[in-house]
Amino acid sequence: MYRFLKLILFLVFFGCKESPQNQSVKINIPSEVKTPNLLFGIDLNQYTIKTQKIKWGDTFGKILEDNGIDYPEVYKILQEIKGRVNIRKLATGKPYSLFFLNDSIPIPEYFVYHPDPKAYTLVHLKDSLYGDVIKKPIKKIEFEVSGTIKSSLYETMKNIGVNEEITYHLSDIYAWTIDFFRLQKGDRFKVVYTEKFVDDSISIGVDRVKAACFEHKGKTLYAFEYVTNPKKGIVDYFDENAKSLRRAFLRGPLKFNRITSRFNLRRKISYYGNRIRPHKGTDFAASVGTPILATANGTVIKSRYSRGNGNYVTIKHNNIYSTQYLHMKRRKVKVGQFIKQGDIIGWVGMTGNTSGPHVCYRFWKNGRQVDPFKQKLPDAKPISNDLIAKYSKHIVPYKIKLDCIKFDDNSMSEIAENKSIPYAKNSS
Repeated sequence: MYRFLKLILFLVFFGCKESPQNQSVKINIPSEVKTPNLLFGIDLNQYTIKTQKIKWGDTFGKILEDNGIDYPEVYKILQEIKGRVNIRKLATGKPYSLFFLNDSIPIPEYFVYHPDPKAYTLVHLKDSLYGDVIKKPIKKIEFEVSGTIKSSLYETMKNIGVNEEITYHLSDIYAWTIDFFRLQKGDRFKVVYTEKFVDDSISIGVDRVKAACFEHKGKTLYAFEYVTNPKKGIVDYFDENAKSLRRAFLRGPLKFNRITSRFNLRRKISYYGNRIRPHKGTDFAASVGTPILATANGTVIKSRYSRGNGNYVTIKHNNIYSTQYLHMKRRKVKVGQFIKQGDIIGWVGMTGNTSGPHVCYRFWKNGRQVDPFKQKLPDAKPISNDLIAKYSKHIVPYKIKLDCIKFDDNSMSEIAENKSIPYAKNSS
């Protein structure tokens, strides 16, 4: 018994000890390690942030001086970042943030100007001075949506929680096959599209519609996206039989076309004593700043200002057709530039002789101004024979995907399972 007790005592005192060669090194690990909480690449665990909006009269220098940085240091910062970033023009009402290091003198270490969700300007204000424009990574997510028309397409999209931009995409794709101002209650649609996000939750717009199916007046109309000219980046939409859904020309130069004055060679105006004043264009009303679209592929032959037309652009499409767009607020294109159908060429304004914001759309055929709505306009170029087989193979998975989407009025009313995405069901 005595020997047994001695053995136990020996194990208690010496059994857990290790030889110097085998002794492990113990590392003290903090019980709580804070996960970095990044905003604009800066860890908020280490900094206090103050976000405000640019006020009238604010400048980069004034903001820094108001926050404890003296002018000699401001001048030094400006010289160091000169040519790297431009922070001399700060737009009134746009946000900026100052980052102050915790437990230090309350002088900012970072200035971040972030008027655009896609990018921001960051300036380091201490020690190693630098400035940089940082573009945020863009994530594209594919969605599937379906809906049934109860009023307008726009209201339907809004009610089911889908980005309303899809309305404009569909109205463009089906411009020559569906009159979206005469949709019938009970018409239905399915769409497969991608949307762009930054910071996982901020949408910066619909990227593209890959496929769509619209049931209108009892007829099913498929549309599939296909790149017909990779070099020029020309994308078109075709049905399941490889027939183009487009014409060579869009119906009008705006996303949604509301005509206020038609082509009329015998128009009478009371202001001029009811004398005949021919109107050789078609007026489309829209608010100032609305994008104006080229109605067909072509080359810009005029981009200038005149007293009557204001800012205007003329596009030659081929030896037969030309179009012109008047009263722009600002022009976006230059003479000699090749333009694709649907490209933005300027913005609606009130320049020249006009009483309100609109775009006057003029149309020439064989050198003579005509009413585009009374012309038998050519179809868009059909898909080439060597691409038909590739196209037919390309659309198979998208047609299967569309056919598998169920029509459900409430399918979009709930927030997606991915909580960072505010609407639509993620199909990826």
